Amino acid sequence: MTRPSMRHVAATTLTCCLALALTACGGGREYTVPEAACGVPLGEKALEPFLVDGEKIEVVGDSLVESGTGTQGTCELRVDGKEMVHLRVHKVDKIYDPMADLDAFRFTNRAKMEALPFSGLGALGDRNSMVSTECASPKADYLVLHTVVRSPAEDDVAERRKDIEAFTLDFVPKVKKALGCTA
Repeated sequence: MTRPSMRHVAATTLTCCLALALTACGGGREYTVPEAACGVPLGEKALEPFLVDGEKIEVVGDSLVESGTGTQGTCELRVDGKEMVHLRVHKVDKIYDPMADLDAFRFTNRAKMEALPFSGLGALGDRNSMVSTECASPKADYLVLHTVVRSPAEDDVAERRKDIEAFTLDFVPKVKKALGCTA
């Protein structure tokens, strides 16, 4: 058996160090997802598919439950300045059907959300969802909630749609609770 030369040992050591350095510089998620944003608790697990590697997450916009206008709140989650998720809540006086022709422009490949675990109507698209639901609180009779995902999509649109639906079904009850909805 031969002994490795000093050049061979040095080259191997340098290669290992370079590989480790490149791995450390390769990105990753350096931020912590906040427990609440936009005036509502967040479900990190439901939000996870829409977050990308980066250094900083920030919340930009209004509280969705204590909006300045009284009827609408808009909020975004951004990673390193790039919008990943856009959320909007409208306090309205009746149920609006997201499957109506009036709202078709909002969606690509719109489909009705079936069997919602709360009263209301919902629609799902390739990048978004819209839910109209009862609230019955002093702050609102009904709510329309929009979720738009702007983070880069992987090749699996069907998986992305499942992720948007899971986030929506997690998020809507939290907004309703934060507003004190009784219905």
